[in-house]
Amino acid sequence: MSFIPSTPNDVAAMLDTIGATDIEALFASIPPELRLQSWTIPPGLSQMSAQRYLQSLAGRNTGNHVCFMGGGFYDHDIPAAVDALAGRSEFLTAYTPYQPECSQGTLQAIYEYQSAVTRLTGMDVANASLYDGGTAVFEAATMAIRLTGRRRIVCGPSLNPTYRAILDTHTANLDVTIADGHTPQDAACVIVQNPGFRGTVRDFSQLASRCHDAGALLVMSVYPLSLGMLKTPGEMGADIAVAEGQSLGLPLGFGGPYLGMMATRRKYIRKMPGRLVAETQDAQGQRGFVLTLQAREQHIRREKAMSNICSNEAHCALRALLYLALLGKEGLCEVAAQCHAKAEYLKGRLTRFTIVNDGPTFNEFVVRLPRNAAEIASELLARGFVAGIPLTAMECPQPNDLLVAVTEKRTRLEIDAFVEALESVACS
Repeated sequence: MSFIPSTPNDVAAMLDTIGATDIEALFASIPPELRLQSWTIPPGLSQMSAQRYLQSLAGRNTGNHVCFMGGGFYDHDIPAAVDALAGRSEFLTAYTPYQPECSQGTLQAIYEYQSAVTRLTGMDVANASLYDGGTAVFEAATMAIRLTGRRRIVCGPSLNPTYRAILDTHTANLDVTIADGHTPQDAACVIVQNPGFRGTVRDFSQLASRCHDAGALLVMSVYPLSLGMLKTPGEMGADIAVAEGQSLGLPLGFGGPYLGMMATRRKYIRKMPGRLVAETQDAQGQRGFVLTLQAREQHIRREKAMSNICSNEAHCALRALLYLALLGKEGLCEVAAQCHAKAEYLKGRLTRFTIVNDGPTFNEFVVRLPRNAAEIASELLARGFVAGIPLTAMECPQPNDLLVAVTEKRTRLEIDAFVEALESVACS
């Protein structure tokens, strides 16, 4: 049985307020085939039976494929210490940090994470509570709108198509256009990605200058590990840097949980969404940490909130902090160098195919195959390789294009075996 506290009169009043005639009209935008078809719940199982059932489901996973898939999420090595430290009960059961006297450990971890992000991106300040890389792009766009008072958003073609779809969903009432290198005089911001979705690396320093001349902001979405060898958003003159933090110690999963990262210039700090932790002193003069500038809707009037996304990403941020601390500056540069070098080695082996990138790449590139990339990827899966992303899945007009990524985990033997299998399947 269920208890529904709203009376029929309550329901009628709420429907009238939002302009819906009945409950069915409220959910009319959801296609019938996507709605829950039944509330039937199977009978309960004993602990032993439930464990066996879950093990049988887990056994259907295939975890020993060699992965060359990227597109925003990457198969990087995670030091064992990340799991060991992040799994400690002090972190897993930490009290939510709204009462600083109970949460000094959590607050300090967030503070150190913010410090690491600012050093990584070359920016001044960072927050610690965005949901993922895609929603971070949207949050940066709305932040630019608050700062400039303009309502046009320009996206460069390098932006991940998934991020563009998220942006379109959240900004249906705004003007979002795609343009390459052009900055309209009424634009709030230009959003670019480096490396681009297809893997090409560019220097956006001149674009930053053009944006500023037009009164617009430059938003850069970056691949955090690439900053071990590429120019940072700060060095290029970006105003807001965002990223998906999965590559920093978070395992690949079925969509998450992941980590949205954001950093910006100090002068824009009061318009930045999410929460920030700051260092302070207590009444006895001892070092302490508190939440500050927490302009979310729990704390102020909703219409004045900087963001209505309230996801607690502290544990994901902790993993990213542990990863960065364990690698250090030299380790991060070494991982980046290995990713780049191994990708270049794979490029050099793919002599029977065409690499279509129009510039240098970091660890990801597009290879044009002699026939349909999705069919080839499916055949390679049966041979033990996750070959990459067929770009027709991302609305690319070229059905033979395959986006391939290489990380530090891939060995020379794996790369050579992948090339051999690809040639066997694609050229047969």
